[in-house]
Amino acid sequence: MAKANQKDILETLDKILEAELSGVVRYLHYSFMIFGPNRIPITKWFRDHATEGFNHAVIIGEKITALGGHASVKVKPVPESNKHNVMEMLVESLEYERETLKLYYQLLSQVEGDVPLEELVRQQIMDETEHVEEVEKMIRTTAG
Repeated sequence: MAKANQKDILETLDKILEAELSGVVRYLHYSFMIFGPNRIPITKWFRDHATEGFNHAVIIGEKITALGGHASVKVKPVPESNKHNVMEMLVESLEYERETLKLYYQLLSQVEGDVPLEELVRQQIMDETEHVEEVEKMIRTTAG
């Protein structure tokens, strides 16, 4: 891996780390703001995604340090929209998931030829794509 390329890779990894940590904050916040008779399963879904974001952040942080980088301590800011109905939170969530997916695709283009790193990134892309598809289905009101 060339030095300049490694610098770009580390920068993208840091952006991903910040986004994943932001997702933890976002999903926990959403889970706190759920009320009503469906609270329990929705809260669990948001907290499961917070846990998964945490796990992704650990993977990315470990990769940053394995490559000789210094993992960021920043968290991408989570704007408070004060929209606390479930559908509005899901729409916000979808936007966040799509942004994070773009970062993983950017990283994939940067690591071409590094098979282990490519595979790690491809797995993360699979996970993020599943999230996007799941949220898209939750937002849709019909099967068509």
